[in-house]
Amino acid sequence: MIPAISCTPTHGLALKVRTGKRINVRDFIQHNYTPYEGDESFLAEATPATTELWEKVMEGIRIENATHAPVDFDTNIATTITAHDAGYINQPLEKIVGLQTDAPLKRALHPFGGINMIKSSFHAYGREMDSGI
Repeated sequence: MIPAISCTPTHGLALKVRTGKRINVRDFIQHNYTPYEGDESFLAEATPATTELWEKVMEGIRIENATHAPVDFDTNIATTITAHDAGYINQPLEKIVGLQTDAPLKRALHPFGGINMIKSSFHAYGREMDSGI
């Protein structure tokens, strides 16, 4: 079911599903939300796999910090939810998968913010946008 979303000053945000049933999101949150006021002591320590994966990501972040540039960015695929194949940091270690692109720290091409802005960004890093975009 795809909900219709509406917002009015008097009723707040509400969802109306195809069945016609109206769901008041604000009311739902107000009646079901319980703030957590504790600390992080309930968290388990990072697993060896998580530590190794995080170190791999940090390698890329250190490169980006040193060069002041993205590790990589896509120049030929306009991003959608299914535009890229599954991306992995280190597939055998991963329990949850689904990077935004097909490689760690690879920036997706979001053309809906303005093609000229994207072209300028690519030019700043010595890259060219695929002419098919």
